[in-house]
Amino acid sequence: MLACIAVFGCGQQTSQIVEPIAPKDTLTIKYLALGDSYTKGQSVALSESFPYQLQDTLQQNPLQKVAVTVIAQTGWTTQNLLDAIVNANIKDNYDWITLLIGVNNQYQNKPISLYQQQFPQLIEKAIQLAGGNKEKVLIISIPDYAYTPYGQGNAQISADIDNYNYINQQYAMQYGIKYINITDISREGLAKPELVAYDGLHPSGKMYYLWVERIYRAMQ
Repeated sequence: MLACIAVFGCGQQTSQIVEPIAPKDTLTIKYLALGDSYTKGQSVALSESFPYQLQDTLQQNPLQKVAVTVIAQTGWTTQNLLDAIVNANIKDNYDWITLLIGVNNQYQNKPISLYQQQFPQLIEKAIQLAGGNKEKVLIISIPDYAYTPYGQGNAQISADIDNYNYINQQYAMQYGIKYINITDISREGLAKPELVAYDGLHPSGKMYYLWVERIYRAMQ
């Protein structure tokens, strides 16, 4: 594997938190997106990232507005995300939370035991930030970057991603949290180049749109 200086980055940057203000006569839904480059929307416009496409979808209801908070950076591992949540000092009153993390644990050759230890910690923090309501937390599977021009169909990458997704899915079942599989969508990246961003590694806005369809259905 390449050193951490490569495309996923080493990531100790400060997260960007964006909270649009809705008119007072509408219901405001507070949505928190936790993750890494896939949540940040590396190599796509902010509006094409999945949290903001999800915002647009939810706001099709004219009676509600969605305030989005994103805590995510390229290169973040589970440890980086845990630290960032603490440093953000956010309140536990979110209506929806998505959690997608782990690819950089794999990419940076972290022991998978670290993910087994820290992913449930992130789930518990997400539940806390949802006011204790686990039904408002959504776990999203890790995409498979083997199916990109960068990954070149590397079978070991796919095997690793499967192992990580087995862990996060088992924890989702254990905690009784909805699990959204988008890995199969990511595995169309080589056959459908339009689903990959210009960097040859991350999802395009079109792929994120397909993710949002599944995320939105899980919210119903």
